[in-house]
Amino acid sequence: MYIMRKLVSWGWSPILITAIALLGLIYEWEIWALAPVLIIILLIGSAIAVVGAKEKELELLSHRLRELAGYFNRRFMGSSSLSIFVIIDSLFKVDNPEVWDWARACDMSQRIFNTWCQSFITRVESDIRTRRFDVYLHTYLNELWLISSHYHEFIEQFYELAQTIETPRETIDQYNRLVMEYNAFVQNFRDNISELKKIAKTEIEPPSVKLAQELPLEK
Repeated sequence: MYIMRKLVSWGWSPILITAIALLGLIYEWEIWALAPVLIIILLIGSAIAVVGAKEKELELLSHRLRELAGYFNRRFMGSSSLSIFVIIDSLFKVDNPEVWDWARACDMSQRIFNTWCQSFITRVESDIRTRRFDVYLHTYLNELWLISSHYHEFIEQFYELAQTIETPRETIDQYNRLVMEYNAFVQNFRDNISELKKIAKTEIEPPSVKLAQELPLEK
C-alpha cells in the first residue's frame, strides 16, 4: 500500500495523461482540443515534482544539519575530553598565574557555550518535527556557523598560547586529537553548506568554516 501511495503521489501526472489519451482515442476526441489539456497536466505535474524534489532535498539537509549539531554538542562541549574548554582547564597545571587568569575567563565562557549549545539542540529537535524545513534550515545553519566560529576563536587562542609556554605533552596530545575530529566536523559542515547553496540562497561560504591547526609535538 505504501508503494502504491508513493506511485500515485509522484506519478499522478503521467497516469492521468495516459488515461485521458486513452479516452480520447476511444471516443475519437479532436487532437487540437485534447493536446492543450495534456500539456497543462504535464506542466503542472512537472512543477509539483520539482517542488517536491526540492522539499525532499531540504529535508535531507535539515536532518544532516541536526546530526552535525548533535555531533558538535556531544564531542566538543560539556565534559567531553575533546572540548577545548576541558583542554584549557588542563593549563592550571602550568605554573603561570597569567595563564590561570585566562583559563578562568574561558571557564565562564564555557558555561555560556554549554547553555547555548544545549538550547540550540533542543530547538533544532523540536522545530524539525514541524517539517517547515525552508523556514528553519537557514536560521539554524546560520546559528551553527556562529557557534562554530566563536568556538574556533578559543581553539586559535589556545593554539597561540600553547606555542609561547611550556605546555604539558599530554595537553598537546589531547589538543591534537581535538583538531583531528574538529577538522572532520568542519569538512562535513562545509559539504552541507555546499549542498544547500545548490538549492537555496545562503550568504555563508564553505571556507568561512575554519580548520584548526595542530601543535608540533616538539618546540
